[in-house]
Amino acid sequence: MARPAVNVAVRAARAAGQIILRYMNRIDGLAVVEKQRMDFASEVDRAAEAEIIRELKRAFPAHAILAEETGAQGKSKHVWVIDPLDGTHNYLRGIPHFSVSIALLENGEPMHGVVYDPLRDELFTASRGDGAYLNDRRIRASSRNQLGGALLATGFPYRQRAHLDAQLGMTRALLGEAEDLRRSGSAALDLAYTANGRYDGYFEIGLKPWDMAAGCLLVREAGGRYCDFSGRDGIPDSGNLVAGGIHVAAGMLKAIAPELPPALAR
Repeated sequence: MARPAVNVAVRAARAAGQIILRYMNRIDGLAVVEKQRMDFASEVDRAAEAEIIRELKRAFPAHAILAEETGAQGKSKHVWVIDPLDGTHNYLRGIPHFSVSIALLENGEPMHGVVYDPLRDELFTASRGDGAYLNDRRIRASSRNQLGGALLATGFPYRQRAHLDAQLGMTRALLGEAEDLRRSGSAALDLAYTANGRYDGYFEIGLKPWDMAAGCLLVREAGGRYCDFSGRDGIPDSGNLVAGGIHVAAGMLKAIAPELPPALAR
């Protein structure tokens, strides 16, 4: 049975999903702002985020918020971390691959997480110690015992193009052993797919907490691992993330190690 916090997050994610889908037929008329170079937000992001926050605050008024569009609100050991539309670039171009991501952290540790794909009506949920689920069906991370033959996912660091050479080096090293690589444009869905075994592993440079908090919990509760590029477990402050099945994650860390500049190895 889902925990109460997950039920609230699911309700919030579905409400945001309805807003996202409602705007799809008028994408060309949306007001879009460039927050920083190559980083966009639309009125849909803001409307969906406001709806999520309303739902969460109604149930947990004392909890703090960390949201992509409106930033930090309040102080508490319980913090809701929200990405109202992960994959905004896809959405604005009509590419049907994006999600809503909501996680509850307690003292910095993810306790509950929801990633919702409103187009496919796929709802990924997890609570610490309770396992990970897709539409109430238990999911498992990849049991592949080596990097060879693995299907991996990544994202390119549009916020940190200074690391592009390192990204390409890591990609080259991984493709020397893995079967193939995907770049879908939604970190939260990449992590959810990794938790579900659709991908064997995932890596990316420079993620934000709202990109990965819920997805990381999904991976761990599905029996996988997440860590930084040096192998330190936990959500990385650097935003440099490796996740996957236990053996594939280990193989990825070994493969990328020679390609890491000092700035990414810390």
